[in-house]
Formats: sequence, structure tokens, C-alpha cells
Amino acid sequence: MAEPILSACADSVRRYDHDRYLTALFAPADRREDLFALYAFNLEVAKTREVVSEPMLGQIRLQWWRESIEGAYEGQPRRHEVVEPLAAAITRHGLDRALFDRLIDGREADMDDEAPADLECLINYAQVTGAPVMQLAAQILGATDPASQEAARLVGTGWALTGIIRAVPFLARGHRSRLPANLMIQHGVTEPALYEMKPEAGLAKVVQVVADSAADHLRRARALRGQVAKAALPALLPAKLGDHYLGRIAKLGYDPLHRDLLRPQVGRQISLAWAGLLGRY
Repeated sequence: MAEPILSACADSVRRYDHDRYLTALFAPADRREDLFALYAFNLEVAKTREVVSEPMLGQIRLQWWRESIEGAYEGQPRRHEVVEPLAAAITRHGLDRALFDRLIDGREADMDDEAPADLECLINYAQVTGAPVMQLAAQILGATDPASQEAARLVGTGWALTGIIRAVPFLARGHRSRLPANLMIQHGVTEPALYEMKPEAGLAKVVQVVADSAADHLRRARALRGQVAKAALPALLPAKLGDHYLGRIAKLGYDPLHRDLLRPQVGRQISLAWAGLLGRY
């Protein structure tokens, strides 16, 4: 049987953000393309640091997206395979402009290769780069109530922190780190050793602190479950995937460079399917 033909946004998300692609499949059919447009937009701004050769070019790229969002809200979207469907989603659902601005502004931190000073700085970074996507996704699904938006903020932050741990090898190969500098010093971990992919004993302790914070954000989101709109579920399902990845990280001794972390895990899809069936994140 031939695979269904996907829109440009859906195909991009399927290829480069497969976790979110899977969660979007649980959304009502008439909301999926709008979610794909949002997630494709997020991919575009998130990859800025990886596609530019110097920070100034990154700033120019982010400014292009600021102006694109402005044009979308003014009813004059740029002709672009992501901007046009995103503009349609903005109009259909009255999406919060401030969340788009917060996300783009948050990505400016990627232009600075210096590691965050401490855990608080890392959490702030995770919140501005991860939470707006989840909150906008919840709005697309009609979950605009305070409890749903707060749960989305918490899940988005926890998901971003989990992603930062999983990205340690990728960033290290580019001589970059998002692990808190003060924790690295406290546990005797040096960036040169990390960049050479030679984990020092204290690295696991640093990662465990970040993982515990990610898990705490997901727990706090679940504490709101009784107040959250049922419609928000597809936006919040990354919490279940976060559990899966954090469990794998813990099982492997909090070693972010362990090769098994890079292997595809069928269990995540089973876990996601059960969560969607039961209506729980």
C-alpha cells in the first residue's frame, strides 16, 4: 500500500521531529495540519544555529521569522511553505502572538555557545524554547483555559530539558554544551573531555540533576490533570514520551553518551498508543 501523500509541513515534522509527528496523529483530523504547521515552524527556528556559519547570520534568520509572524498577524503572510499554512492556523484559532515572539527571542540564546551558568538558567532556556510550542499546540486544539495552558507550559519545559540531555552528544561534537556550568565544575567535569566524547565520572551526576528537573516538571503537569481540558491531550502527549526517554537515561546510568540512547525504541510508540487510548499524559 502506498504511503499517504503528506503536506510539506507534515513531511518535515515526520522526518525531523518524529515524536511530535506521532503525537499529532492523535489530534482531530481537522486540527492536524495546523499542528504540523506549528511544529514545522518550530523546526525552522530551532535549527537556526545549525544552518548558519556565524551568530550575525543567525540573528538575521530569526529576524526574518519575526517579520514573517508579524506579516501573518497583519493578514499579509509571506509566500513560504511553512509561513502560509501557519498564518492560516493563526487566523483560524486566534493564536497568542506573544508566544511566537517568546519562542523566537528564546532561540537567540543558541547564538551564544557558552553553557548556561546554572540549572536555573537552563530551566529558563527550556521554558522559553519549549513551552510556547506546547501552549500554542493546546490553543490549536481549543484548550485555552488556564489549567491546560499551565500544563502545556510545564510539559514543554520538561520535554525541552529531556531533549537537552539527549542532545549532549550532538552538541559535544560541535564543541558546545547546554549542561549547567556550575554543576560541571562541582562534579569535576571538563568540557574538553566532553567534547572528546570521554565521559568523566561526574557527568552522570550533572545529567541526573537535569533529568530530575525534567521529571519534576512533568509530575507538576500531571498534578493538573483533573483540571485540564480533554482536548489538550495531543499537545501534552510528549510528557509520556518524556517518561520513556528519562527512564532509558536512568537505566543507562545517566550517561548521555551511551550508544544505546541513539537506538530507536519501539517501546515509545506502544507507550504513546496506550496513553492516547486511555486519554492520559
